[in-house]
Amino acid sequence: METTVDTALPSLSPSDFRTLIGRADAPLLLDVRRREKFAASDRLLPGALYCAPEEVADFARSEAPRDAIVYCAYGHHLSQDAVRTLRAAGWDARFLEGGIAGGEDGVDRLQDIARWREVALPTLRKRPDFGVTGERPSRWITRARPKIDRIACPWLIRRFIDPRAQFFYVPEAEVFAQARRLEAVPYDLPDAPITHVWERCSFDALLEAFDLREPALDTLATIVRGADTSRLNLAPQSAGLLALSLGLSRLHADDHAMLQQALPLYDALHAWCRDAQGDTHSWRAHDAAAAQAVA
Repeated sequence: METTVDTALPSLSPSDFRTLIGRADAPLLLDVRRREKFAASDRLLPGALYCAPEEVADFARSEAPRDAIVYCAYGHHLSQDAVRTLRAAGWDARFLEGGIAGGEDGVDRLQDIARWREVALPTLRKRPDFGVTGERPSRWITRARPKIDRIACPWLIRRFIDPRAQFFYVPEAEVFAQARRLEAVPYDLPDAPITHVWERCSFDALLEAFDLREPALDTLATIVRGADTSRLNLAPQSAGLLALSLGLSRLHADDHAMLQQALPLYDALHAWCRDAQGDTHSWRAHDAAAAQAVA
């Protein structure tokens, strides 16, 4: 059985790809599965945009060239051909080795399949009822003057669900009427499809609705829950998130301006949850002074 990977073509392993998921500077993620296979699947990779294989050339010409990661079902010719097309149009494109399935049994080499599947990629449940299928931008609406959950939820949507999502902040009494007019999903208020359930908040509800399983997001959800529901004992970081969120609200009268300023805060918290929980920092300047006093 021969390799199905063109080793001369730029590619990305699942383990390297996983480190890019959810980052503010993540490349564009392009799903190029055939229409019938895409339609038959209820899963996407987080933040993916769908483009049918026969439309890649038009897409490459219609968008400004940039970094991109392309995937298909198994990482075979569809994604590799798409990378060739994008690179010919000036894009810095790579394909995901093994695709969303981690290779094809009976086709790919066993050692390749084992390597690709060693790292489980988080996937996202499509939600056509929320306008999230990877085919067009989704719309979300909530009450004005956000503090925590109404900022944390847009961050989660932008970084993991739909990078092209649009958000609207309106007076609470207008949310549902405006949601119908704008075809937007209401969130974080009573009777909304995404809202608090018992002790869990809307951030938790989003993770559940999209079946988004990622350990760092679970840790971040606890921090958000503690800050948003005044249970600061849930995580030491909850108090800091609460203080920073209230301060940002005081600094910005415009809700969208506050959202833009707060996104890096959640980027940093997620990076800590993912990679830096074991890091420490201290400057024990008093030790030298204490030693001198004893002497």
